[in-house]
Amino acid sequence: MTHDGGVTVFDRNPRLRWAVPATLVALIVGGTLVGSVAASADSGLPPLTAQELLVQAQAPNATSVSGTVEAIADLGLPELPMSSSRGASPTAMLSGTNTARVWSDGAGGSRVALLADADEYDIVRNGQDVWAYSNADRTVEHYVLPDRDASTEIPANVSLPSTPQEAATQALAAIDSSTAVTTSGVDRVAGRDVYELILTPKSSDTLVAKVVIAMDGATFVPLRVQVYSTQMQEPAFEIGFTSVDFGAVDPALFAFTPPAGATVTEHPAGSMTKPTTDAPNGPKPTVVGTGWSTVAIMTVPADALAGTDSTPASDSGTQAASMLQSLPTTFGAWGSGKVLEGTLFTAILTDDGRVAIGAVSPTTLGAALAAS
Repeated sequence: MTHDGGVTVFDRNPRLRWAVPATLVALIVGGTLVGSVAASADSGLPPLTAQELLVQAQAPNATSVSGTVEAIADLGLPELPMSSSRGASPTAMLSGTNTARVWSDGAGGSRVALLADADEYDIVRNGQDVWAYSNADRTVEHYVLPDRDASTEIPANVSLPSTPQEAATQALAAIDSSTAVTTSGVDRVAGRDVYELILTPKSSDTLVAKVVIAMDGATFVPLRVQVYSTQMQEPAFEIGFTSVDFGAVDPALFAFTPPAGATVTEHPAGSMTKPTTDAPNGPKPTVVGTGWSTVAIMTVPADALAGTDSTPASDSGTQAASMLQSLPTTFGAWGSGKVLEGTLFTAILTDDGRVAIGAVSPTTLGAALAAS
């Protein structure tokens, strides 16, 4: 699933958007991708076609939303250094079942509290200020959003969607001529009747079987998103409300003050900008293919994953390097390297320092490497 020039949903700078992109208008007007089967009215909801649901998705009837969200991930990943950290954290959402409390006023105020036992990780946005607070580590990251894009940018340390709205936005952003859009009818989520919108890749190369977006029948706010893999029957990733409220949210929830004794790291607005070809982060990825079978290929600095004698054993780079060495070896016309196979994506780290990633099989990934 890709957008923004081939960047995947696993990109380290995902966007937190609470509304569907306006670019869907063109798809709705064209109508060529949208199925004509109407959602069933068995629940008492009026029947709506997939095209009508896309129209409603552009302008939900509720701005404020709060509730409890549950995320379930079965990405088929090995034990990763970042997923074994203690306490609540965004990376914990890479596996297992995780719970969060969410609040949004629809006007620049939002809060996500990731919960794990007695620990909590909060991401709080109040206008241009974004705070990420780890209760376990007593650390605070403070980001200042740039004026030009203050409605969309979030910190770079959130690697998977933490709300159904964010997951729905990422899924809907992937709609193009490679996607069939239909509806299967209605269901119930968090005690509310919902319409189901289904995005099905037309390509046989992708590991994504379908994405199912459940939209509240009264407000059309996404309440659940399920991403299915071609390798399993149950969703490989699912995030949805277990309870939801559309009443006004107390503004005090978005007023964050770092706790006494916490270590605060400041990130100015300039640090939130996207990298360019001249940026320290290196050139943009090379993109091979289109739609759901897109592959992103980038070059990794030689020392990016290598530990040194002066690097503590707990350093994430050293741990990642150790994990990579335990992965299976693969080879082809492109060379040789290590392969990481998940239920929704595959990644290959070549011996010559390239990384290729996509929601495709190792064979498709290897062909992309050979063609780049």
